[in-house]
Amino acid sequence: MKSRLSLGIPILAAVAVALSVLLAVPAVHAQDSSARAAVDVAIAKVKPALVRIAVVWTDYGEGREQKYEAFGSGAIITDDGHVITNHHVAGHASRIFCTLATKEVIEADLVGTDPLGDIAILKLKTESGRIFPTAEFGDSSQVRVGDLVLAMGSPLSLSQSVTSGIISNTELIMPSRRWGSLTLDGEDVGSLVRWIGHDAEIFPGNSGGPLVNIRGQIIGINEISIGLGGAIPGNLAKEIAKQIIARGSVKRAWIGLEVQPQLRSTTDHRGVLIQGAIADSPAAQAGFQPGDLLLRLAGNEINVRFEEQVPLLNLLVSELPIGTPAEAVVLRGKEETKLTVTPIERERVDPTEVEIKEWGITARNISFVKARELMRDIKDGVLITSVRPGGPTGDAKPAVRDGDILTVVGTTPLKNVDQLRELTAKIVEGQTEPVATLVEYERRQAKMMTSVKVGIKEPPAPGREVTKAWLPVNTQVITRDIANQLNKPDLKGFRITQVYPGTVAETAGLKVGDLIYAVDGEPLEAANTPDDEEELSVLIRQYKIGTTAEFSILRDGQEVKVSVELPAAPQVEREMKTYADIQFEFTARDITFLDKVKEKWALDKTGVLVTKVESGGWASVGGMNVDDLIVSVDGVPTPDIPTLEARMKEVAQKRPGSVVFFVERGIHRAFVEIEPKWDAAPGAGKE
Repeated sequence: MKSRLSLGIPILAAVAVALSVLLAVPAVHAQDSSARAAVDVAIAKVKPALVRIAVVWTDYGEGREQKYEAFGSGAIITDDGHVITNHHVAGHASRIFCTLATKEVIEADLVGTDPLGDIAILKLKTESGRIFPTAEFGDSSQVRVGDLVLAMGSPLSLSQSVTSGIISNTELIMPSRRWGSLTLDGEDVGSLVRWIGHDAEIFPGNSGGPLVNIRGQIIGINEISIGLGGAIPGNLAKEIAKQIIARGSVKRAWIGLEVQPQLRSTTDHRGVLIQGAIADSPAAQAGFQPGDLLLRLAGNEINVRFEEQVPLLNLLVSELPIGTPAEAVVLRGKEETKLTVTPIERERVDPTEVEIKEWGITARNISFVKARELMRDIKDGVLITSVRPGGPTGDAKPAVRDGDILTVVGTTPLKNVDQLRELTAKIVEGQTEPVATLVEYERRQAKMMTSVKVGIKEPPAPGREVTKAWLPVNTQVITRDIANQLNKPDLKGFRITQVYPGTVAETAGLKVGDLIYAVDGEPLEAANTPDDEEELSVLIRQYKIGTTAEFSILRDGQEVKVSVELPAAPQVEREMKTYADIQFEFTARDITFLDKVKEKWALDKTGVLVTKVESGGWASVGGMNVDDLIVSVDGVPTPDIPTLEARMKEVAQKRPGSVVFFVERGIHRAFVEIEPKWDAAPGAGKE
């Protein structure tokens, strides 16, 4: 069944929610002056440490990394600038900006993230030695139902706010049979977390903000809304934060044991029921069997009768010393049996996902658990998570699909993403065209083979069409109805609707409203319906460039002869030089003569016109639009495509934190600041 919970990843449309939710403290909780004074003190202690978090959040699909803007909340917990928030707010962030209570905006780095506990730690990037105000943790184990609490954060990405409520449940869970599970990056958060339930209102954007007691201490990190608000207990969040700050990640023990509460029909209310052990896991090697009751583990008595007790057991297992044998006692039938299990370090179920542009795929390494879920005995290979339509892998015959596992590239067995990147760099080095590469891959139990043209294909150089003569005007056909209204029922030909400025047509004296009925004495007899609009152009293209043609015209009822030396037709859009930027994901071309006419630009106007902006790319996130005219990049003029391409190569070499495009947008101007996270070099991104 689909989960009904809300994580609070902000959607801008949610701003339509009534702004009344932002009132600092609902009147129902402001009973008397002493209570109000206590609330004021609590707010004053925490508010200086609150931050509003804006991230460029990465997702993966259709063979590419896609970027989006998202928002959340957090709190500074160390005086040198460590900020605690949720993993689902910042765990996939490419760029992070924090707005402090002072309204100062500071960029932050992601120190580390923990999807299982849904906690992430950021570090504000600022001058060395700066001291920040901090919020302190309280003891969440002392929280009681009915305690007054304050939810603090930035709902809907608006300014900081506070809502108040009471604790409604100190061990809130989501029964999986009714609610489903809260899964982040393959991790079941509810397997470890028992939320602190409360009725202080929280909304999208509150995620990661602190739940605060009346003493101004953090007792939880707000995460979910299921009618009630749900906060990760502060003691758990504090321990996760401590480990991430110390080593950048959380180290947990794992034995591969799967458990459930005792059956209701069980008469011996001891232990926890063993569902099974994952193949080849420490628990399987130790000899645990389905139906066993685990009574003791590492000297700890085990009693799990209810679902609320399962996270406590999982937490106990996660804290076992890694590599140190632990004694377990199980009840098997009517006999107690001793087993010895040696915990190993727990892997993330879903390792970090990456985009590999040369293949047109997104992919990740394969964890121990994922390998078993895929019915594999080994972790070697690269799991394809999505394929770009029309990309190198998508165009292979047979095509590689989502869920396939790359196992061999050329003749080299493939172990992981790092190795695939290294092999890719060697394949494309010095090549100007994609390289056909033999690939072996697994699809379920089948072992398949295909050829993939690895590499980024440059856009084809535009072909210059055979240049023809051209009359620099726009025209419309003189239809029968128009001719009758002009009292010239027999008139056939074309009416000039536009004379292009600065051209020979203007110099020769052609005017808007002129009625052309013959060229060099030849009547335009075939033109009398809108379908004949190309007749004049076709006729002119038959002339040699530089030839003078005489046009017979009716102007204000008078016959006029106008001679025009026919120039070469200007280049059209499909003939213009094009540049596609792989990093920023936009495409641009040189401007045409007709672009200048359309926009009323001067004939010496320069710049490059944006023709495509990929959804979810850096250009899109930065606010670049189709039809923007790029005038300069970081102050350097870009009059044409070769200059833009050279400039973007310089930018790629320097890899700056931000790149500023000055663009013209119709009658408006804008500075488009794009703040990319640069692609990792081959070999980067190791788990």
